[in-house]
Amino acid sequence: MKYLFFFISTFSFAQQTQFVDFKSVLGKITINPIEKIVSGDVDYDFDVLKSIDTIKIDAQNMEFSDLKLNGKSIKFLNTQKQLQIIFPFKKGKNNLTFQYLAKPRQTMYFIGSEANDNIQIWTQGQGKYTSHWFPSFDDVNEKVIFNLNIVYNKDYQVISNGVLKFKSGLDGLSVWQYQMQKPMSSYLLMLAIGKFEKNIQKSKSGIPLEMYLEAKDATKFESTYRDSKRMFDFLEKEIGVKFPWGIYKQAPVRDFLYAGMENTSATLFNTRYVVDSTGFEDRSYTNVNAHELAHQWFGNLVTAESGKHHWLQEGFATYYALLAEKEIYGEDYFYSKLYESAQQLKFASRTDTIPVLNAKASSLTFYQKGAWALFVLHKEIGDKAFKKAVKNYLKKHAFQSVNTEDFFAEIKKVSDYDLDNFSKVWLEKTVFNTLQANSLLLKNKSIQVLFEVDKLKNQPLSEKKEFFEKTLQSDVHFSVKEAIVNQLKNEKWEDVTSLFILALETKNIQLRQTVAASLNEIPESFRVQYETLLEDKSYQTQEMALYNLWNNFPEQRIQYLDKSKTWMGFNDYNLRTLWLTLALSTPNYVEEKIALVNELIQYSSINYEANTRQNALEKLLSFKIINDVVLENLVNATTHHMWQFSKFGRDNIRKLLKNPEMRVSLERIIPNLNEAEQFQLNRLLKE
Repeated sequence: MKYLFFFISTFSFAQQTQFVDFKSVLGKITINPIEKIVSGDVDYDFDVLKSIDTIKIDAQNMEFSDLKLNGKSIKFLNTQKQLQIIFPFKKGKNNLTFQYLAKPRQTMYFIGSEANDNIQIWTQGQGKYTSHWFPSFDDVNEKVIFNLNIVYNKDYQVISNGVLKFKSGLDGLSVWQYQMQKPMSSYLLMLAIGKFEKNIQKSKSGIPLEMYLEAKDATKFESTYRDSKRMFDFLEKEIGVKFPWGIYKQAPVRDFLYAGMENTSATLFNTRYVVDSTGFEDRSYTNVNAHELAHQWFGNLVTAESGKHHWLQEGFATYYALLAEKEIYGEDYFYSKLYESAQQLKFASRTDTIPVLNAKASSLTFYQKGAWALFVLHKEIGDKAFKKAVKNYLKKHAFQSVNTEDFFAEIKKVSDYDLDNFSKVWLEKTVFNTLQANSLLLKNKSIQVLFEVDKLKNQPLSEKKEFFEKTLQSDVHFSVKEAIVNQLKNEKWEDVTSLFILALETKNIQLRQTVAASLNEIPESFRVQYETLLEDKSYQTQEMALYNLWNNFPEQRIQYLDKSKTWMGFNDYNLRTLWLTLALSTPNYVEEKIALVNELIQYSSINYEANTRQNALEKLLSFKIINDVVLENLVNATTHHMWQFSKFGRDNIRKLLKNPEMRVSLERIIPNLNEAEQFQLNRLLKE
């Protein structure tokens, strides 16, 4: 039944776009962070193309007042999903104004609080619908020029789409006037509010590049945004079409739902990518940065008309991000990433029965297989023809919706390549074309060596050891050396010791990390070499090495804990939470245990981001440091807007409930919980 409803609703909306064209909107909005309410005045200009009796604007659970069509009061219907204006509309230009109030259940998120001076407010339109906080259009094919005037506390930065035209202050408030010049789909409308500091660079073409960070992270500008300008300049040149939006902003926000989101002219991304130079080695923002930037053309300038053609956004953004990384990290890196995704796709195609050209395809298919399809096409028709077709495709369909045939039409103009067969193989079939992929991968010398390593998987060590030694000492890409280390796991230690030492001696951080992960049991004869991993400029390596050394060598525990007691790690405190757990679990190491327990529990509280809280809760639960506060923090996790964290909370409560004593403890804390927490816990208790 739901499929029929979906067909009817999209059909009726498609009908509306044939009758009505919304041109521009000005929203003058105020946000109340205490009540979590958005309210304001909305002013839409639209053209009626053919006579129609009802016009619809998507609006979830909103209140409306003072509706006027061309200055005169007008009847309307509020279905709680749509604002419907009922009137015998004739062809011509129109203006619609109204006031609205919304209490968004999703799409707009309030993190922290103004009382604690740490509030952030941000939006996520794609997949969540902007119509929860601003009356707009859930259908991507209705493109509008959005302008927002946002009223908020003057001590905060307000970021939205387009150029900031004016900022004025009054009674402790500021009005931020943002203007767009060109139309876009509603899912790309955004705002972000927080205490940010701004760093501005300029692209070669003169586009201002605004990069934001919270004041506490000001020292991390260079490492977080490393190569941003370089990638921007590269993509403008590579794509051959000037950046379409006049300004480009980027800001990290706390507890963001995804890695990043390419809102028009203003990307938001997850704070896990706010890193210092050590964190950069493990959690570089580079790929996400390039991916969201590429979307400014592929997705924002031209938008896939339906889910079936979603690869035109994600496949293109993935491929062009990889091209940008190739510019920075070189060809071996580029091919190693293609090899990695080919392995994933090959494995997934055994069970994944949905091809690229299908709205229900997986993320892996849309992103990685879409990128592979473009790589194949690029190589098959040649660089000049490919670039010309992409440029023409973007210019012809700028600020419009597109489908796969629109792209193919431009390929046909520059090449007689067999697109029917290409589409069947890469977009319509689920099997990954390993033969064609391998022939392209093997054009890279590092991949040639990697294939040789792969062929030796089942050979006895004695027959391949000499080749492995030679390869580990060569200047081949580290991903090839990682493949060697991964083949050593089940061999006798005395036979592979020299190879592990060679791997460590490369001084390559990623390869040394592979060694750290490969050895849960560390022989005493290798302890001194393994201890050098504690010095690596990598928080991930340090975390693995510290835990494995502490676990393997009880007599050395105090030495390891003394060495690492000031370590903090990433902004989720991965090293600090590990240290606290190990210190508490080491007999006679600390006298004042209560302070350490309280610090670890504090990291699991609502004062920290979900990543930090989960980190702390995992360690508290696994080392059985559980009291009422820990249980309350775990229950609170079940109410969090990030599904991964709320699932973590539910799954762990289910495990605890198998223990009768824990069930009693969880029942006892119910009066301490708020309404949402009580609802979630009671539901779990009844399962």
